[in-house]
Amino acid sequence: MEVKDLKPELLWKCFDEVTKIPRPSCHEEQIREFLVNFANDHGIEVKTDKVGNVVMRKGATPGHENAPTVILQAHMDMVAEKNNDVEHDFRKDPIQTYVDGEWVKAKGTTLGADNGIGVAAGMAVMIDPDLVHSPLECLFTVNEEIGLEGAQNIGKDMISGDMLLNLDSEDDGEIFVGCAGGIDTTADFEYKRSYTPENFEYMRVSVSGLLGGHSGSDINLGRANANKLIARFIWDCSQRWDITVCSIEGGNLRNAIPREAYAVFGIHSSHQEELKHHLKKYYEAILNEFSGVEPSMKLVVEKAERPEYCIDSETSLRLVRAVYSAPHGVASMSRDIEGLVETSTNLASVKMIGDNIIRVTTSQRSSVESRKEDIAGQVEAHFQLAGAKVSHSDGYPGWAPNMNSRIMKITADAYEELFGVKPAIKAIHAGLECGLFLAKYPKLDMVSFGPTMTGVHSPDEKLLIPTVDKFWRHLCRVIEKVAES
Repeated sequence: MEVKDLKPELLWKCFDEVTKIPRPSCHEEQIREFLVNFANDHGIEVKTDKVGNVVMRKGATPGHENAPTVILQAHMDMVAEKNNDVEHDFRKDPIQTYVDGEWVKAKGTTLGADNGIGVAAGMAVMIDPDLVHSPLECLFTVNEEIGLEGAQNIGKDMISGDMLLNLDSEDDGEIFVGCAGGIDTTADFEYKRSYTPENFEYMRVSVSGLLGGHSGSDINLGRANANKLIARFIWDCSQRWDITVCSIEGGNLRNAIPREAYAVFGIHSSHQEELKHHLKKYYEAILNEFSGVEPSMKLVVEKAERPEYCIDSETSLRLVRAVYSAPHGVASMSRDIEGLVETSTNLASVKMIGDNIIRVTTSQRSSVESRKEDIAGQVEAHFQLAGAKVSHSDGYPGWAPNMNSRIMKITADAYEELFGVKPAIKAIHAGLECGLFLAKYPKLDMVSFGPTMTGVHSPDEKLLIPTVDKFWRHLCRVIEKVAES
């Protein structure tokens, strides 16, 4: 069975169309054109702003013109992550989806259900002939995954409603009414190139097969960080023997826990047997540490050709020590909401930029603004001590829960009516665009919900099919209840 043949047919057909359009963050030109053409083909009013956000508008079902205008909101971009052995150009190639039992998956890449299923739901609502609704607006934002650019710079008069349904959550039966704010911290190490020693043997050590995942919603699961495992091994070797580090790379996106990393390093040829023995002990130790958490972890050391250059010894040791000792993971739990991560930091990527810069990218999140600034400050101080030049992004605000929200009550009541159980009302540690919308439109009443998906921001991303039908029925019932109010 193909994705387009699943039920509800209208929603899955829209999702199938979305997966065929390349849309990595910062490159949403094709999906924007697709959405504008979709609106024009169906006679729907459509508008874009200068940063590329798209809004569609549809008048109310006759007799419901005076009910509140409902805004459906999703982001166009997707995280572009793939396995190293997969050939895929996210700027040109469609996602290769397939059905595996109760799940929809992608072949070796992120699926893009985050937030393609939200985009598809907005499209389907706009063309559903049977849905009773008040005035509707569908807002599709750009570059949510890297900097929330669309929400940060939404054009004037793009939306006019007072109720917003954010369709970017990942757990059936849960309604989100708050989220963490975030900020990125970048550390640049400037280095000099040195000629590699002739009497050294050179190795490539790599970590792969980690689960990775979303740096907000998965940060509390105790998964391994590939950057830290590589740095730990190199640091440990440096305490025993003279080594030289030629290159080091790991991770990719600031909001993904790094799954893969590698380094090329040299060690005096007289220590080869000792290194093999040490590697075996190290591998056994980390497999034991992450037993039951990282079932597919691989650590490989293989011989490499002698590179012409290496990183100067002072910088390489400062870098390795800094990455090894850098904070990563949960910093504190919420005192107000049981089980909610309050503050965390993600050691996201290590990249060699040109011939003289090694850039370490991290991201911090917190539902408490002062704690967000504090953890970012701690990370800054850490890398300053290592001699790096540190900078921060502008960051984005959190979204404080409003437990008296009218749309929250409508959304919760609709779920209970349909499925006979009360949904959980929660806040989420991941970042949502709602905080930015609220800063620009203080009267907005908002909730966030969606179907169940797991492994987001990694090639293990998958979407649970039965919950998509529930999500669609729930969304339609919420819209109908607003129209009836």
